[in-house]
Amino acid sequence: MSNVVLKVENISKQYRLGQFGTGTISHDLNRWFHKARGKEDPYLKLGDANDRSKSGGSDYVWSLKDINFEVKQGDVLGIIGKNGAGKSTLLKILSQVTKPTTGQIKVKGRIAALLEVGTGFHPDLTGRENIFLNGAILGMTKVEIKSKFDEIIDFSGVAKYLDTPVKRYSSGMMVRLGFAVAAHLEPEILIVDEVLAVGDAEFQKKCLGKMKQVSGEGRTVLFVSHNMPSIKSLCTTGIYLDKGSIKFQGNIDQTISKYFESNVVFETKGVVPQTYERYNTGQAKINLVQIINEENELISEVYYSEKIKIRIGIEVYSLIKDAVIDLKFLSKDGIVITHSVNIENNEAACDLEPGLHEFLVSFENYFHPDFYNINVGIHFPDGSTIDYLEHIYDFEVLSVGKENDYKFNWKHGFLKLNSTWQKL
Repeated sequence: MSNVVLKVENISKQYRLGQFGTGTISHDLNRWFHKARGKEDPYLKLGDANDRSKSGGSDYVWSLKDINFEVKQGDVLGIIGKNGAGKSTLLKILSQVTKPTTGQIKVKGRIAALLEVGTGFHPDLTGRENIFLNGAILGMTKVEIKSKFDEIIDFSGVAKYLDTPVKRYSSGMMVRLGFAVAAHLEPEILIVDEVLAVGDAEFQKKCLGKMKQVSGEGRTVLFVSHNMPSIKSLCTTGIYLDKGSIKFQGNIDQTISKYFESNVVFETKGVVPQTYERYNTGQAKINLVQIINEENELISEVYYSEKIKIRIGIEVYSLIKDAVIDLKFLSKDGIVITHSVNIENNEAACDLEPGLHEFLVSFENYFHPDFYNINVGIHFPDGSTIDYLEHIYDFEVLSVGKENDYKFNWKHGFLKLNSTWQKL
């Protein structure tokens, strides 16, 4: 256990719905009374699992329940799961922003955390002043902060605004400065939540490079993100959280695979369950996603080079002008390989009146043999989303042709290039 820098033992976190804090004064007094008599907290027996798709019968909910894991020095741990799975709550407990209801954490070394945009910054202080404030919060002396000051400014790219109050910073600038401080003050454990998604692509790449450098120096990184390519490229181990509990932990490839397997919805008729977790504004819902072959049979296995079609059913509740319907194909690791949008075909660009609508997308199958999944969304022309389903349909492209007259022998990349070769 000498190289274990973080040990989480039986961590649980309970919240009371609709209230600030953990309960009323009467509940707090009841807790104290039981504790004084050496008895168990009576409210630990209450509470529903953190399942947002169901209405519970209790005022209490377990945001986290019985979490146990260890992180060794130099590990890069990726924590993944749906929105509301308990990822951010876990990081707040590890960062000592909030206390667990039960359990304990054992830490070796100093923790630096970047949890939310502006965390640890005072809005009325300048960027320069906030660097020293943030460094002091992380336990650094003034001398230590000064020694890293130029590196922090150079990495953040906000030198021009250094003496401007941070309340005038954009969210992207705030993240740049916050990450620069957290990563350069040499913590033994660096915790980074999804906030990097606020930054631009160039800065995200820069941050990932810095986190790799930090881990290469023997320090530990905990990283929460919905960006699976980033998780896969950076992390060595993973934890998959679902409804407040650890559903799987292991190496990062296994963890990502388990996450995608658990979130795939494929029913006999390809109907999307009403309880499926999605982003939705209430103006329309995608209620059907099917892959069918040329014989109109519903399939989840596709022969190599077989022509396929995807049927999308939509229920519209209020008029949508110039609806944009987006179909994305992803690898099993979450990399977007290609996509198709209805507005590329003027005949399919249309207004959606209230009622039921169906679209059929036909295409040549140029996918190499492997496992893939589909995202489907409805958007306004300005890009804002009406309904969006992630990992809604898994399918496998086989290495043989439909009549078993062809076997695919090589695989480089994901798609076959429709090319012509000519010997000169």
